Amino acid sequence: MSNRNSGFGAFLALTVVVVVAALVASLAAPDANGVDEAALAAAREATGGAQTREDIMARQRGLSIDDTFRSSAIGDPAAGAAPNQQLGTLGGVSDPELWRALRYNSADINASARGPATNVLIQDGGMTWLNFRENIIAKWGGWLLLGMIGLLGFFYLTRGRVPIAGEKTGRLVLRFGSLDRFCHWLTASSFLLLGITGLISMYGRPWLISIMGKEAHADLAHWSKLIHNSVSFAFILGVILIFLKWIRFNIPNMNDLRWLRVMGGLFDDSIHPPAGKFNAGQKIIFWSVMLMSAGVVATGISLLLPFRFAVMGDIFAWVNGIGVLSWFGFGELPVHLSPQEEMQYTQIVHAVFAFLFMAMIIGHIYIGTLGMEGAFDAMGTGYVEEQWAREHHSIWLEEVKADERAAQPAE
Repeated sequence: MSNRNSGFGAFLALTVVVVVAALVASLAAPDANGVDEAALAAAREATGGAQTREDIMARQRGLSIDDTFRSSAIGDPAAGAAPNQQLGTLGGVSDPELWRALRYNSADINASARGPATNVLIQDGGMTWLNFRENIIAKWGGWLLLGMIGLLGFFYLTRGRVPIAGEKTGRLVLRFGSLDRFCHWLTASSFLLLGITGLISMYGRPWLISIMGKEAHADLAHWSKLIHNSVSFAFILGVILIFLKWIRFNIPNMNDLRWLRVMGGLFDDSIHPPAGKFNAGQKIIFWSVMLMSAGVVATGISLLLPFRFAVMGDIFAWVNGIGVLSWFGFGELPVHLSPQEEMQYTQIVHAVFAFLFMAMIIGHIYIGTLGMEGAFDAMGTGYVEEQWAREHHSIWLEEVKADERAAQPAE
């Protein structure tokens, strides 16, 4: 066996330590739903049912409380005195009750402006979205990307580059033609632009303003938004072309199980499991790209055309129906969403897909450049060293040679 196994052991140990640390941190985190509703209700009895200091402090701590005692206290116009009676002109709704109805979007109003979201006058969920975006998505998404880079750096230092183990033949084999490489680089370049401009949108305000100033950041953010929205169509085209071109090579088979059993020889230079044009690892990347692309494209189009597609409430209802969140101790998701909340949840889902996508592609870029000798040539020039093909895609190489022999004229 190769002495590279020691690198695999160190990499595996570090991975286990990171996972255990994440579990410990999650267990130590405060319970967002840890609210003593009975104590809060008892405190309200002293105020005649009005909210108390404890209610306000619980919301400020980010805890989820049952506020139906407020959302249902919106008055009753039919309960007002008749106009010819004392106080009859005041109606059955007080000013606080009217504002509560506006806040919870239950007031019967008419707006002079026309549009999907113009009849929502107060939407206080924006702060909840902003806090979640800054304290959860931006924070842990950033750590995910930095963690992936750190793990790959550690892996490179302990494992080194995967070499071409056998003697090079000097013969080249065409692996990807011009159309294949065009589809790949169209998708890759547009994805890089989307990733960079998306990160500027996420981190520009807290990090870049102090470095480049408000005016320069405003210009950068403006152009980043235009580039992000425009390049997205090139990305969609690239993903569709890749799907149509390569799907027939990415159907799983039994060779994939053999490849996964030895991890493709990634940790041992002497192991070279047989594989077709794409091995099991590349097939996982292919289908992951398709899944992540569907997520970012669907949510991205919804954000490009705001308030046109109200789907998050239906998705949340479906998730609640199958009960998947209860398996992990979480409560149900909200299903009655205002137009603004639809966009806020869509943006959150878009960001989650994007961060997972970027973390995966960082690994893909590593193995295609620094991580493996000869891998970049496949998409760089389209040709690969024959020995590289024999070690990593032996079944595909035999098929290529069989086609070459069949094309030769008989003597």
